[in-house]
Amino acid sequence: MAAGVVNIRRDVDDKFYRYRMPLLLTKIEGKGNGIKTVIPNMSDVARALSRPPTYPTKFFGCELGAQTSFDEKNDRYIVNGAHDAAKLRELLDGFIEKFVLCKACKNPETDLIITKNDDIIRDCKACGERTGVDMRHKLTTFILKNPPKNPKKSKSAKKASADGSPSPKGENGDAEADAGGESDDELTKRIKAEAAELNADAAIAKEDWSADTSPEAVKARMKTVEASLASVSLVAPGEEDSGEDEDSPYSQLGRWINENRDIGAVEIYKKAEELGITKKHNTVQVIAQTLFTENIVSEIEKYAPLFVKLVTSEKHQKALLGGIERFVGVIHPSLVPAVPKILMAFYQIDVLEEEVVKQWGTHVSKKYVDRETSKKVRKASEPFLKWLDEADDSDSEDDEE
Repeated sequence: MAAGVVNIRRDVDDKFYRYRMPLLLTKIEGKGNGIKTVIPNMSDVARALSRPPTYPTKFFGCELGAQTSFDEKNDRYIVNGAHDAAKLRELLDGFIEKFVLCKACKNPETDLIITKNDDIIRDCKACGERTGVDMRHKLTTFILKNPPKNPKKSKSAKKASADGSPSPKGENGDAEADAGGESDDELTKRIKAEAAELNADAAIAKEDWSADTSPEAVKARMKTVEASLASVSLVAPGEEDSGEDEDSPYSQLGRWINENRDIGAVEIYKKAEELGITKKHNTVQVIAQTLFTENIVSEIEKYAPLFVKLVTSEKHQKALLGGIERFVGVIHPSLVPAVPKILMAFYQIDVLEEEVVKQWGTHVSKKYVDRETSKKVRKASEPFLKWLDEADDSDSEDDEE
């Protein structure tokens, strides 16, 4: 990441394009007949493309007519000969076009599937199309001999099962078996059912979730929100308390968002950039707790490019979860039962990772809200956490089969 991040489709000139990858790096080693090009961040690039790092490395060798070697244990991917980074980046574009992008919608969110007839298919999780690759390319022989593995915790596979698109499980031509099934989102059904059960039977449902809408209560809640927002600027890591929290960039951003409710993702990013806080994790927290309304679930998709741009580390993800805690726990307590849907919406736009959410969901914290509120929010998240666990179990069973 430190070397720079680029759009997976480098022909797309959009800084809010959601599909990103590290810029490919090269390092020339040796001399004479022993000269070689090492690609130090091939694993990171390949991970962004959801492909084994051996595939693009072998592709380079096929295109350049050069030998390649891999040492996966030590994360070393090598192309014999001296090749500059610009050339390999161009070749990587070719690999992405031929073996990653969906032929129908040009989306990179695909899995490679090998059929019974040894054809290689790109299974698109965005549009559901299955398009073949050019089997005349030399790389296809390597792929057939070294088929892609189905990871036990594949987010794309889970999302496929959630949105009804073909699953890697159908790689033997059985993917269409369930085509006549219900069209509704299976995850939504499950969350609704479990949320209903939660509301009826769980201890959380026995607590008083009603919100006092009297002018005095609303005023009191607004004071709490303002105090909460002010505290964000005071606890920014690495920054000393200046005593000027009202004028801190975080408070300025929060007030500006509150005063400009109809703004878009680009305008918010520009404002954060103007305040010099686009890379700060506290920025994500402030935006999460001030940007949305009671319709947060439907609004998340609208602002997806903004969060994809800002959430760049585990620390940012935790700040986002903290902002969600404050939003539902302090500002809109009536939305606590909607926490599973909120988490799913952020999970589906790839800004929350499974392990981060699980760790958050099982550890009550007083960092963002009081302990009791933290317990309530995490209790409400149980249907989503349960779904993650069940999806993992399902993937494990598929692997064993």
